[in-house]
Amino acid sequence: MKKGYRALDVRLPEQFSLVEKLRTRFPVAFICNVFGIHRSSYRYWLSRPQKPDAKHIVILSLVREVHHASNGSAGARSIADMVSAKGVPLSRWRASKIMKELNIISCQQPEHRYKKATKEHVDIPNHLDRQFAVTEPNQTWCGDVTYSVPGVQGEHGRSNEPRVCLEY
Repeated sequence: MKKGYRALDVRLPEQFSLVEKLRTRFPVAFICNVFGIHRSSYRYWLSRPQKPDAKHIVILSLVREVHHASNGSAGARSIADMVSAKGVPLSRWRASKIMKELNIISCQQPEHRYKKATKEHVDIPNHLDRQFAVTEPNQTWCGDVTYSVPGVQGEHGRSNEPRVCLEY
């Protein structure tokens, strides 16, 4: 055997293909020993499927489709549920492996953070200056106008009229 093959720093599939090429001239056990690989691994590599599995390709396309439909926010559990709902059984662990295979990650939208008002509204004067401690009735009035959407029953009942609540 040539000495050049011993110094190769290649991955297992390349090593297995070299064993495949050299096995006509040398015994497989000897070649595997030189490369430092197990014969059982080489035999397993020989028995691998040569063409892609049709079911696996269908699952890959479904996972891509479902992930795209969720705008990239679905994780492994959601993808597994959505693909299973389409009639192809898929566990969340297998969905996770397929997501890694397709380089798909779940991107969640960050929560909306409301800005805190730092200055008061210019058009409406602030007479109370947030001092709501009132010493006697009818001294300070505060109003709230709430509108209901027509035809939709909410917490205010079926009223479609503007509602004014006055509290003192």
